[in-house]
Amino acid sequence: MVMQDRLAIVDGLLALPFPGKHTREGCQSSGPGFHVYVLQASRSFWDDRSEEIVEAAQAEIDTAFQALATALTARWGEPQTVALDPYLWGEDQAPEPMNQLCQLSGEMCVWRPLDAGRWVALAVGQGDPELPIELLLTVGEADPLR
Repeated sequence: MVMQDRLAIVDGLLALPFPGKHTREGCQSSGPGFHVYVLQASRSFWDDRSEEIVEAAQAEIDTAFQALATALTARWGEPQTVALDPYLWGEDQAPEPMNQLCQLSGEMCVWRPLDAGRWVALAVGQGDPELPIELLLTVGEADPLR
């Protein structure tokens, strides 16, 4: 996927209405006030979890993350880094999409596009060592820091 395609997905999710209930279709999950989209995923590591294979996959996802983060920073300025660990270890289950994100990643970079009334975040995550490493794009309406 080229950068133009990724930016089109960002723009599409910024404009896409939020559904009234949780839905999942393909690489996108959505619900009241959020969309989470897997922009890129490595292979899974069920057969081979060798350091060489995992590091190459991580490097590929990290490169895609940096390229898109650079493009979003050019649009909307420097992002805010948000730690996701507090959502994982809180007394109550975190609201979506924070619950989903904290299960996969330790932090995300957040931009707040002017006039959008929504925030945009990028994170790199992995559910378990055998699962793919994913580049996650999230669009939400409620401030993730509340």
